Amino acid sequence: MDDHHRTIGPDTHGRFMKQGSKTCPVLLIEFELITLEKINHFLHKTNPLLQKAHYARGATAPNRRIPYSTIMNLYFQIPPSMTTADTPTPPDTTTSDAPFMRVIKTYVLRAGRMGSGQVRAFDQFGPQFLVPYTPERLDVAVAFGRTAPLILEIGFGMGDATAKIAHTRPDDNFLCCEVHAPGVGALLKRCGEESIGNIRIVQHDAVEVMDHMLGENSLDGVHIFFPDPWHKSRHHKRRLIQSPFVNRLARHIKPGGYLHLATDWEPYAEQMMQVVSAEPLLKNTATDPSGFAEKPAYRPLTKFENRGLKLGHGVWDLVFQKI
Repeated sequence: MDDHHRTIGPDTHGRFMKQGSKTCPVLLIEFELITLEKINHFLHKTNPLLQKAHYARGATAPNRRIPYSTIMNLYFQIPPSMTTADTPTPPDTTTSDAPFMRVIKTYVLRAGRMGSGQVRAFDQFGPQFLVPYTPERLDVAVAFGRTAPLILEIGFGMGDATAKIAHTRPDDNFLCCEVHAPGVGALLKRCGEESIGNIRIVQHDAVEVMDHMLGENSLDGVHIFFPDPWHKSRHHKRRLIQSPFVNRLARHIKPGGYLHLATDWEPYAEQMMQVVSAEPLLKNTATDPSGFAEKPAYRPLTKFENRGLKLGHGVWDLVFQKI
């Protein structure tokens, strides 16, 4: 059923509503939190055609029903601080670890529907595995309930590889950053159902998590697997792996800790190699003349990677160590 027929309004909050021949539960959300200001902001930030279409249906009028997809994007996919994501983060003068004026985000907000299991996972497992973003230092031992080596994973997608790595390395703690709500819900579901106790999730931009919640020399490792390659030349400036960001990562990694990158896009792999090799705080651990590392045993093959390998596509791993 399309979005303008699948709606939630003030009169349907917390009830059941009919959709054709089906009866489905309305998501238990706080309708009053979805303000007209947030809706207008969301529409402006997507595209003018969508905004025009919604205005034409009167979707933003106070007493009209609001499209289901708009509710989902606003409530589940945009953390409160992200409504001002285009405004550079001002330096924090109260600490010596002041964040840089960033122009690169560690995320690209994707549209996506939350499955019913993912929605339930937020309520059922969120209190145990979700760590709320706060602009203050995180007590990692309290968050995980133990002291162990800390690995930061940036952008875990649907969390399949993350869950497998956490199973493989039970003696390490994994702090995982992702803003895509369906992916967060999927990993929460796996953590709860498979009792993966060494994962905690922050649904927030990893740059701000590092700037405010993690100190320098606090990480034993960083994983960034298959970030968006931004294929077009005019979009290369949007790529995550660039010098300022890599320097930021390096300063948060402990001496002897590591940075592990992986991509299936060769031009991006070459850029990664150039950028990371130029960082004076890091050294390459690879012995191959190409500079690329063999895939570490702990990183599993994803279904997409397996499909690509069968088609003859390559995957490039980079493993660098903090000096």
